[in-house]
Amino acid sequence: MNWVEMLGYAAAASVLATFCMRTMIPLRVLALTSNLLFALYGYFDGLHPVLFLHLILFPINLIRLIQFERLVREVGGADRSELTIQSWLPHMKQRKLSVGQTLVHKGDKADSIFYLAQGELDIPELGKSVDAGAVVGEIGVFATNARRMATIVCRTDCRLYELTKRQAKQLFFQDRKFGLAMLQLIIDRLLENNRGLAESSAK
Repeated sequence: MNWVEMLGYAAAASVLATFCMRTMIPLRVLALTSNLLFALYGYFDGLHPVLFLHLILFPINLIRLIQFERLVREVGGADRSELTIQSWLPHMKQRKLSVGQTLVHKGDKADSIFYLAQGELDIPELGKSVDAGAVVGEIGVFATNARRMATIVCRTDCRLYELTKRQAKQLFFQDRKFGLAMLQLIIDRLLENNRGLAESSAK
């Protein structure tokens, strides 16, 4: 077996290895290696179709690798602090409620997420209140049954901004930072609620 044949076997082995990859970035790196090996094999063995094919595939895989790495950096660097209310407002409708009014009832259909711009809200079932700057109602919007998990009542006069369920889901799929921020918010809220319930049960 000469070195050109060994090059061909190495190229074939790299293709086989790509099918064992579970994550996209290592797969693209291995695909680039495979393209390079096949291009060299095609050149030295006079297999011009193989050479041309992998010369074309190499930049395609390189572009995809760069795109995935950029995506990972963007998502990895995103958090809720970057999801400013200014990016939401064009999609939201303003609402004003008076002290004592109920924003949502437990068990209601969850069709909106709310941003509290001014005032305070009470959540009786959880024994907690939230101040201006809080986002509420996000869990029900993304839950399978799409129902409110708790009643929310205005402790003071409140000014809120409402994002509909349809708009929220559109933003979730179109804006990676919004999607990740919503995921983090929901997880944090569920953990916080579970801690509150556990503390109440222990008393």
